[in-house]
Amino acid sequence: MLARFFIRLGGAVAIFAAAGYLGITGLMFFEQRSILYHPNDLVPQPADFGVPEMTARRLETADGFRPLVWWVPGRDKTVPVIVWFHGNSGHIGERAGRARYFIDAGYGVLLAGYRYNAGAGGDPSEAGLLADGRAAVEFVRAQGVRTDRIILYGESLGTGVATAMATEYRAGGLVLDMPYSSIADVARERYWFLPVRLLLRDTFDSASRMAQVRSPVLVIHGERDRVIPVEFGRKLFDAAPEPKEGHFIAGGTHGNLYRLGAGQIVLNFLEHRVVRGPDAAR
Repeated sequence: MLARFFIRLGGAVAIFAAAGYLGITGLMFFEQRSILYHPNDLVPQPADFGVPEMTARRLETADGFRPLVWWVPGRDKTVPVIVWFHGNSGHIGERAGRARYFIDAGYGVLLAGYRYNAGAGGDPSEAGLLADGRAAVEFVRAQGVRTDRIILYGESLGTGVATAMATEYRAGGLVLDMPYSSIADVARERYWFLPVRLLLRDTFDSASRMAQVRSPVLVIHGERDRVIPVEFGRKLFDAAPEPKEGHFIAGGTHGNLYRLGAGQIVLNFLEHRVVRGPDAAR
């Protein structure tokens, strides 16, 4: 009888464990976008963040949303313009200090917002962010900037947007700051006990997209990044076509790279790969 008791107990435990696992899996499936994206309703103003020369604009996406962007042209129409896609949280004003490096150097800058921020009216998804990215690039082109004078700059989550845009537009350069090979790779390391590849709605598979990129690529990553481990930045760098540069910064974390010289690395890349590049004189 005792043996039967333990057999029944073991069966009950297994049932409860399976039910718990299925519950966690279901919760992760339905809540994944709230984990990946962090909406922010603030509508920041450029002057409040030290870039009064930038102007706030509302773009119109193909599907009818109005993401907020900040824009400043370059010192003349021949210099490149950086289209900056930020990470999953915060707002464009929090990137103004880093944008200052490039504004002071004479580059044009568009800080691109997303449909789930600043009252733009949308919900986050990979398809939605790519539509926002196209609207940002098309806005810059409408200002008379040639596509090969556009620099696609992605930061963290935004590296997936920038890489996707580089498959659609032959830009002057692609800068990837704290990138990942795919959201699935990062999620699988963090949630190793779940079938993440089956659950994910938004994969941002940048490593697979890299084969279609025809722009010079710069990858910058911190060796001590705990949010997006550097192994995923290296994997993406390995997938990138030539010409490419990789800078993996000792002591770099997910947020201190500009204090460790990332701004100068980007400026050097722009000067040597884009401004002096083979198409610069055209």
